[in-house]
Amino acid sequence: MFYSLARFICQLYLLFFRRWKIKGAENIPRQGGLLVICNHISYLDPVAVGCALPRRIYFMAKSELFEIPILKQIITALGAFPLHRGSGDLNAVKTALRYLQAGKTVGIFPEGTRSKTEGLLDPHQGAAMLAIRTGVPVLPIAVSGTRGFFSRVRVNIGQPVIPPARDRTGKDTYYEFSRLLMQKIDALHKELREY
Repeated sequence: MFYSLARFICQLYLLFFRRWKIKGAENIPRQGGLLVICNHISYLDPVAVGCALPRRIYFMAKSELFEIPILKQIITALGAFPLHRGSGDLNAVKTALRYLQAGKTVGIFPEGTRSKTEGLLDPHQGAAMLAIRTGVPVLPIAVSGTRGFFSRVRVNIGQPVIPPARDRTGKDTYYEFSRLLMQKIDALHKELREY
């Protein structure tokens, strides 16, 4: 209930104040576990992605956000769960695995932090690991215009990417798949400049 209401209010804001546009909505799988990945340039990114997808997204968010009293209650109610960055947070990994195996949608920003430019940062390998371990498809998304207060927000949703077989685990496989996923996001980001 709270998620649906918050999503509706944010959609109105994006529509009337940020003139948002979505491309590729037909690429969103309607059911089954799904891992959503996106470039990260602003705190508004999860809002734009969450409003673009009809499915509820459980975002993995940096633990520092859960230390802010009011914000903690809001993002927890919206389904976000904390990640202690730089520590190999097993609780966050277990939570993400549980959601994905239950057929839910988990959202991750593979860069691990916001980019100060429009360029992409090197990805962490967590998203690749989760996808390979669960076998769920990965939905790459690119956003632009989420910085500032008046720029037009655009969301470009790519086609789902099927991860390598689970028996192909290890650092090399995670690294290669992470790079592939970022290439998908980069291609989607470049398309945003054309419309």
